[in-house]
Amino acid sequence: MNKYEIAKGSISDLMQNENMTLAESFLTCDCVVLFDVSGSMEMMDGTHESRYDRGVQQLKNLQASMPGKIAVVQFADSVQFMPGGVPLMDISGYGTDLAAGLRFIRIADVPEMRFIVISDGAPDSETMALTEARKFTEKIDTVYIGSESGDGRDFLHRLANASGGQSLDSAAENIEKDVVYLLNAG
Repeated sequence: MNKYEIAKGSISDLMQNENMTLAESFLTCDCVVLFDVSGSMEMMDGTHESRYDRGVQQLKNLQASMPGKIAVVQFADSVQFMPGGVPLMDISGYGTDLAAGLRFIRIADVPEMRFIVISDGAPDSETMALTEARKFTEKIDTVYIGSESGDGRDFLHRLANASGGQSLDSAAENIEKDVVYLLNAG
């Protein structure tokens, strides 16, 4: 994978194939996925691939099946919009500033926009993240990707509840199905 890989069906892919500007291609989006690229996403949980690798593959599949509908934003120490649809583990750092990620995407908090956080649920500050989540008018759904015994699932349930969203506990191979379920659940 190169540093600026463009996933099939991502906003950048749509922009290139339909001769649109980035702003025009973003208008096709129904959902913003906030994807955790913190150091803990390098954990393997007893498999041969990291949480990050498994999650990114599912995110690529999702974008390919729903072209132009998913905007991807990554967060760790910093936050970055990824129009190519592929979060980058190697540049993000090891912190988990979920509150900053939520502040960053709140600009897209408009009627009928969906928000989904994919994470192992270990933010730098649970209190700050929950405070930010309560500011949203639209729901924030969460998908837990982590070990079966991970403590993060409880936090992600609380984060989803703070905005009236749903929280799913996902095996990494089910992220695509879980996100489609959340998008169709309304």
